[in-house]
This record gives sequence, C-alpha cells and structure tokens, in this order.
Amino acid sequence: MGWEHRRTSWGALVALWLQVLALPPKVQGGACSPGCVCAHDWMNLVQCVGGKTLELSLLPAHTQHLVLMNTVIERVPSGAFSRLRNVTKIDILVSRHLRSLEAMSFSRLSQLQDIEIRNANRLAYIHRDAFHELPSLRFLGIANTAIECFPHVGKIQSTVLSFILEILDNPMIDLIPANALQGLSSGSLIVRLFNNKFAKIEDFAFNATMLDLLDLHNNDRLWAIGEDAFSGIQENSFILDVSRTSVRSLPRHGLQHVWKLMANAAWHLKQLPPMGSFSSLCSANLTYPSHCCVFWHRKAAQGCHADIYMDQELQNESFASSDFDLVQCAPEPDAFNPCEDLMGHQLLRLSVWFVSVLAVLGNSIVILVILSSRYKLAVPRFLMCNLAFADLCMGVYLLTIASFDVYTRGEYHNHAIDWQTGLGCRLAGFLTVFSSELSVFTLTVITVERWHTIIYTMRLDRKVSSAQAVTIMASPWALALVLAALPLAGISSYSKVSICLPMDIETLPSQAYVQLILGLNILAFLVICVCYAHIYSTVRNPSYNLGSHDAKIAKRMAVLIFTDFTCMAPISFFAILAAAKLPLITVSHTKILLVLFYPLNACANPLLYAIFTKSFRRDVFILLSRVGLCERRAQRHRGQVVSGGHPGLHNGSVTVIIRGGGGGSQDLNGGGGASGGGGGGGGGDGGCGGSGGGLGVKMAGVGAVASGWLRAPRGLSWS
Repeated sequence: MGWEHRRTSWGALVALWLQVLALPPKVQGGACSPGCVCAHDWMNLVQCVGGKTLELSLLPAHTQHLVLMNTVIERVPSGAFSRLRNVTKIDILVSRHLRSLEAMSFSRLSQLQDIEIRNANRLAYIHRDAFHELPSLRFLGIANTAIECFPHVGKIQSTVLSFILEILDNPMIDLIPANALQGLSSGSLIVRLFNNKFAKIEDFAFNATMLDLLDLHNNDRLWAIGEDAFSGIQENSFILDVSRTSVRSLPRHGLQHVWKLMANAAWHLKQLPPMGSFSSLCSANLTYPSHCCVFWHRKAAQGCHADIYMDQELQNESFASSDFDLVQCAPEPDAFNPCEDLMGHQLLRLSVWFVSVLAVLGNSIVILVILSSRYKLAVPRFLMCNLAFADLCMGVYLLTIASFDVYTRGEYHNHAIDWQTGLGCRLAGFLTVFSSELSVFTLTVITVERWHTIIYTMRLDRKVSSAQAVTIMASPWALALVLAALPLAGISSYSKVSICLPMDIETLPSQAYVQLILGLNILAFLVICVCYAHIYSTVRNPSYNLGSHDAKIAKRMAVLIFTDFTCMAPISFFAILAAAKLPLITVSHTKILLVLFYPLNACANPLLYAIFTKSFRRDVFILLSRVGLCERRAQRHRGQVVSGGHPGLHNGSVTVIIRGGGGGSQDLNGGGGASGGGGGGGGGDGGCGGSGGGLGVKMAGVGAVASGWLRAPRGLSWS
C-alpha cells in the first residue's frame, strides 16, 4: 500500500509531460494561460510546468485534468479554481514555492474527484476551510510537505461510496487530533497515514467514520494511541496496520471491529489487550510468536471465509489453509517459543522449587559455616567457598525462574516478551552462565589442587599457598564473567527462550560462543577425570597399602565423577546437536534437563565436598555451640582437633611415632603443623621412613586425599 497504488506513477507522469510539451499550444473555448500546455483530447488535460508567471484565472473553463508542476505559485487563493466547473482532477506536484492553501482554495467543485499535493516541501499552512463542499471527491493525497498540523478535512462532505485519504511523508505532523476525519465522507474510508512522524493519536480521533482500512505503518515515532482512539467508529469491519511503529499498547475499546490486525516489527508492542477485545478478528500478522498464543484456541468471528482478502504479506504457510474456524495468526509459536507456561507442567513446577530451595539452602549453609569458622581459611576452604558461591548463584537463578512462573501461571504468553526482552531475563541468564562456568572451573581447580598435593606431598616448597590460590581463582572468575557478559553484548542472546539460556545460534559468532562454552566444559570434565584417575592409581600403589580405606576412596571418586558426568553429558550431547542445527529435543524438553541435570552439581557439590565430611560436621557443631546448642558434641569435636590442644601437639607441631616395616621407628615432627581447611596433614621437616616401606609417606598421602572429601585415617587432622 502507498504511492505504488496511485494511478499515476512518476514514470507515466513524466512520459505524459513530454508528450504534452510536444503539442503546439492551442485554444478551445478560451486562451491557455501562459506557461501552460492545453491538450484538446478527451481528457482536456492542462499542464503547467515551470514558468515565471501563472494566471490561474486564464485556464480554460473546459479543463478536466489540471497538473501544476514546479510552478511559481506561492499560495492558492480562495476560489482559485472556481472557473473550472468541469475539473475532475487537480495535481500539484514538485512545488518548491507553494507555502499555503487559503480558505476555499478547493471549494464547490461538484465534479472534482481527485486532489493530489505532493513534494511541496515548503507548504506549511493549510487553512481549515481549504477543502470545502466537494461532494464527488473520492481521493485526497497530501505527501512530503512541511505542514505541522493534521489537515482539516471534515468539511469535504463527500458522498461517494468509498473514499481514499493519504497523508504520507509529512515529518512535521506529530498528532492526530480528536474527530480528525469526522465529516470527510458518508461512505467507507481507506485511510493511509504512513511514513509520518506522528507521536500520539488522541481519543475519538476516528469518531463517526466507517473504516475499511486504517494504515499507520512506518510511523516510527508513534508510541501512544488513546484508550478511546477507536471509539465512535461506525460498525464496519476494518483492517488495522500498526507495523513498524513504536506503539506500546493497543486501546481496549474499538477493536471489536478489527477483522485483520497487522503489527509486524512492532517491537515495543509487547502485550495485547484482552482476547475479548477482538470479537471480529479473523487473522493477525504480529511480531512475537507468543502473541499468537492468545488466539491459539480462539474461534474466529462469524463471516470469516476463505474468500476474505489477504495481502501478500500474509500469504505464507501459516495461512495456507482455507479453513478459518480458528483465528489465523503469524508468526506461529515455534520450538523456541511454545504456547505454555514458563514451567510447562505441574511436576516440573514442583521439581524446580525443590531443586532451587535445596541449592540455595545447601550452599548458603556451606558459606556460612566456612566463613564463621575460627580456623584458618586455608586453600581447600577457600576453594570450597568459591564453589559454594557459584552453586548458590545457580540456586538463585532457578528460584527466579520458579517465582516468575508462579507470577505468570496461565497467562505467560502475555508476559513473555516483557520477560524475555527485559532486565530480569538478562540478569537471570547472566547469573546461570556465570554460576555454571565458575562452578565447573572451580571444580577443576579443586581437583588439580588435590592432585598436586598428593603428587608433591613431601615437597613443602610445592605446596599451594593462600595467595597463590587467590591468584589462580582470578582466572576462572574473569573467564566466567566474560562468558556470561557476551550475550549481553550481542553474541548469542538470553532472549531466545523463556528460561533465559543462550540458545541463539542464528549467527556465526553465536554458534562459536555456544561451541566455546561446550568445549571448555568438556575439557574441564576430562581434566577432572584424568586427575582423579591419577589420584586413584597413586593411592592404589602397593607401597600405599591403605587396607580397608581402598573401597571408600574408590566409592567417593566414583560418586564425584558420576555426578559430573550425569550433569554434563546430557546437556552437552543435546547442546552440540543444537549448535550443529540438528536439535533432537524441544525447549519443553530442555526445561526437564534444566531441572533434573543442569543444577545437579549445584545440589550435589555442597553434600559431596562439604556437608558429608567430618571437618564440616565439626564446624557446624562448634558454630551451634555459640548459641547454646549441641555443646557436648562441639566439645567432643574440639578435643579431636590437633590445633585445639590435642595431646600430641606441642607449640604447633605434632609428634607421630611411625613404625617401619622392619621394626624400626621414626618420628615425624610436623614443623608446619596441621594444615587447615578440612584438608590433609602437612608434611614433616624431620626424617620419615623406616625400613620396608615409608608408612609416613602413606599417611601423608592419605591425609592429602582426605582433604575435605575422604575420612582421615588414624585421627589425621581435618582442621
């Protein structure tokens, strides 16, 4: 729709102009005005092009089609065309001098059917009575002018069956006032008001009109439509087009007569009026798939049949069917935007609450106990704090998703766009990527640190210090923050799906981003597996005869690797296929992975790495004893702590008598004392060994392995 629908194109007009210029000026019934060419054909065309002067009073009375192109006229006075009783069409084109249309400029021309004013970019004033009593007028077009107010057309009083009004490309008009079209025509109206700079449409703007089409598309500054803007429209089904505008909402009143709604690329229109407002709607072409959920099971109004006009924009596969029992809507909900609540069904809804609360409580307790402990925040405790914080963020993300699901239950489709494009979803997406990556990287650091402790158990100079641990953890934090921030910078997007995961792989950078995350996670998992395998092979060495502890070590390692694998394998498998654009599951199924697998580590880590360990239980009882609870248990645990007055402790060192396999004995004087942080015992400065085996090495190794996740044999310190 637009100027392409006009009956006189620029090309045809130029060709006509050249033909007319080739004709000799002739007179029929009077002289032709200087600077004009008069043709004596059935059209009685008079064309005035350029010239230094123009006397409208000298135009032939028999003129039927008048073209004024690039003339010197600065104003069209009252009664300018009153002599042209037979004129049916007046075109004022490319007028660089025209500044105003005075009162009665176009008045009492009973035969006049078409008025077109185009490319008069200095025309700033049109008197409210410029168009007056034009009963045969069927087309009025005003385009590319400098007028600042919507032209007053209410006194035209056309009696034709169908009237076309085009107000186009006028950048100075910012308002459509009340009753703007009242009195224009007694018949139906096709109103095209696109490519202007309207900002607002007032209440009752289209009062007392019978609309067939109201085209407002490409008014990119239009943001407000009055709640009663469509009130007063006479009962007649019409098409409403607000595509490519900045409209934020549609009025609730007056939409009952809309049979086709077009709101394509209306990105600010994130919420539609209640479904009952569209009682006559048969088809809709919208911006967001979730909006079509409003009409998903809605019966179309009576009278919607296959012979209804449908323009080319709507003739796609979504409208291929001739069955109009249901409202036809595009774009249809897809795999990324299904018509369902945030959590698809009740079991999933209950599960996400259970998992999120467990993750938040478990990791909060771990952080509270570790930070409130009186013992030194050694490396294992510091790393566990980082892991618990990362997993706590995952719990907060799940809690956010669960809370918004409760808020929008049953009507998520009407909140989907606000949620997915809003700050809440971006923060939730940032939180989940940051937490998952920081958790994976921290687990890797913990595993490597334990491997390093065991391999270099007798090398105090190789021990990881607290300062080194902080430096090492700076890299996982920085990398996790960068990976979480990239979708906010336009590489992938958190707005693709309702659960705010970066599942946008439409562009090459987005695909590379998803593949990078998957690659880093898989690499981290492989590092964890290799380190644990080496740890297990080390403690299984015949010289490390652990006796009954072998099975416990093996079981604990198996649990750790199994939970990591269970968490990563399903997600990585389906994510790799999705990144390759070969998805096997829908977003609905992805939500199941989100609840059952994605946060598994966030729930399991505080149990496996902290809560189930002896040192953590000791810290819990000591913390509770501060408020008068479990004092006896706390005292018992204090008595077992080497640093708390253990009989073997003297000035921060411990003497352990180790009998070698050959019957000899050596004492290990722990110059460094017991290591803190729930970890294994420190190495000794004195000699250790004895013939036949080096049992002291075995104990040091076991103590290192027992750093927070294995029971320390023979009372080795966990503090």
